Amino acid sequence: MLKEFKEFAVKGNMLDMAVGIIIGAAFGTIIQSLVKDILMPPIGMLLGGVDFSDLFLTLQEGSAAAGPYATLAAAKEAGAVTINFGVFANALISFLIVSFSVFMVVRAFNRLKKEEAAAPAAPPAPSAQEVLLGEIRDLLKAKG
Repeated sequence: MLKEFKEFAVKGNMLDMAVGIIIGAAFGTIIQSLVKDILMPPIGMLLGGVDFSDLFLTLQEGSAAAGPYATLAAAKEAGAVTINFGVFANALISFLIVSFSVFMVVRAFNRLKKEEAAAPAAPPAPSAQEVLLGEIRDLLKAKG
């Protein structure tokens, strides 16, 4: 069983998948920072200086402090029940950026595959039987 696991673990596909997962996680972190730290501040500024992550709707005030709450952190600290649509918007924008990036990579890969498939392949070498039959034909033509 250990031998089978070792064969499974060292297969090229398994290693490729592990590398893809690690790079994907790092890419996700970069996209999350891009959305949170680069894209959302100007969008929030255009909306009147609102921090997108602090856009929420209070369903029930907390027991520790009464609303209205200035930030989502203050609402959570007070124990309020909230719908966090600003956080959801951040996640949605992150998803759209990641999915578009993956689409572009897959599109480029498919284009390379099509070019490779369109390239004319060299005709296969004749088999030994075909070569022998060709020699017999040539000998018969020479005698005849």
